[in-house]
Amino acid sequence: MATSPDRHRWLMLAIGLFATLCANVFINGVAFLIPTLQGDFGIDLAGAGLISAMPSFGMVLTLVGWGYVVDRVGERLVLALGSALTALAGLAAALAHLTVHSLVAVGAFLFLGGMAAASSNSASGRLVVGWFPPDQRGLAMGIRQTAQPLGVALGALVIPRLASSHGVGIALLFPASECALAAVVCATAVIDPPRMPRDEAPAQDLANPYRGSHTLWRIHAMSVLLVVPQVVVWTFALVWLTTERGWSSISAGALVGGAQVLGALGRIGAGRWSDRVGSRLRPIRFIAGAAGASMALLALTDALGSDWSVMVMIVASVVTVSDNGLAFTAIAEIAGPFWSGRALGTQNTSQLLTAGATAPAFGALISAAGYPVAFAVCALLPVLAIPLVPNEIKDAP
Repeated sequence: MATSPDRHRWLMLAIGLFATLCANVFINGVAFLIPTLQGDFGIDLAGAGLISAMPSFGMVLTLVGWGYVVDRVGERLVLALGSALTALAGLAAALAHLTVHSLVAVGAFLFLGGMAAASSNSASGRLVVGWFPPDQRGLAMGIRQTAQPLGVALGALVIPRLASSHGVGIALLFPASECALAAVVCATAVIDPPRMPRDEAPAQDLANPYRGSHTLWRIHAMSVLLVVPQVVVWTFALVWLTTERGWSSISAGALVGGAQVLGALGRIGAGRWSDRVGSRLRPIRFIAGAAGASMALLALTDALGSDWSVMVMIVASVVTVSDNGLAFTAIAEIAGPFWSGRALGTQNTSQLLTAGATAPAFGALISAAGYPVAFAVCALLPVLAIPLVPNEIKDAP
C-alpha cells in the first residue's frame, strides 16, 4: 500500500479524528440529557435511556451500507455528506423540542441523525489505515479512536450545562453545529488515500475475507462483549454520581469528561503497545481481564458505599474503552482495502446494536436491582470475551 508524506498522513488523521469526534458528540451526547429529559417529559430512567440510544439504533441500519459506499467512492464524499446530514438531523431534533415539545419527534430525528453519523466510523477508519504504514498504524488508529471518548468528554462538559440553563432544544444545537463544521472541513480538505484501482487488484485482495476463516467473526463477537461495560459506564456515570453520590450535574459532567480524556490517552497507549509487540490482538486479552476486574471492583465498592467507588469508576472508564482501536485496526488490516469499509461497518453494527440495547436494558436493571448488580453483570462479559480473541492476526486469510 502506498504511503504519503508525513504532512498528508497526520493532516488526514487530524481531520478524520475531528469528524468522528463531532459525530460522537451527537451519538453519545444525548446520554447527558437523561436527567433533563426525565424532568421535561416525566419519563423513567429506562425511557430516558431508550431516547439516549436512538442515535445508536439509527447507526445500526446504515453502518454496513456506508461501508459499502466508502469502499466504492472513497472517504471524502462519505465524510462530508454524512456530517452534513447529521447536522441537519440535529437541527431538526432541536427544533422539534423547541417548537412542538414532542418526545416522539425528538427521538425520530435523533434516530435519523444516527443513520447519518454512521458514515464517519468506516470512512475515517479507512482514511487512517490507507494513509499510514503498518508500523505506525496502531498508534494512528489509537489516536483516531480517541474521537469516541473525547466526544463523550466534550458532550459531558457542554451538554449538561446547556440543558440545565437553556433546555434540551438548545443543548441539541451544539452537536448539530459541530457536525456542520465537520462537513465543511471534510469537503474541502480530505484527500482519499492512494490505492490500486479495483480492476488492477489481485484476486486475493478482492476476495471476501469472511469466507474460509472465523477470525473476523471472532473479533466481532469479542467486541460485542467488551462494549457493554463501556456503554454502561458512559451512559449512567453522570446519573450515578448525581443520584448515588450526591454530586451536582455540572460537577459530575466535569468528572465524566475528565475520565473520558484519560480513556482517550489509554487508547493511544494501547495502539502504540500493539505497534511495539507486532500484534493488535494479544493486548486485547490483557485489557479484557482488566475491564472485568475494574467493573467487579466498582460493584463491590458501590455496594459498600465506599468513597473509593468514584475513583474506581474513573479507572473503569479508562480501561473499558482501551480495546476499541486495536480491534478496529485488526479488522481493517485483515479485510484489506477493498473490503475494509464493509468489515468496519459490520464491526460497528454489532457493537452499536449492542450499545443501543444496553442503555434501556441496564436502565431497567438498575431500577430493579441497583447499580452494584448492574456493575457486577458487566464484570462477567469481558471475562467471557477472553477466549474469543484470535491468537494472531496472521491466522486471517
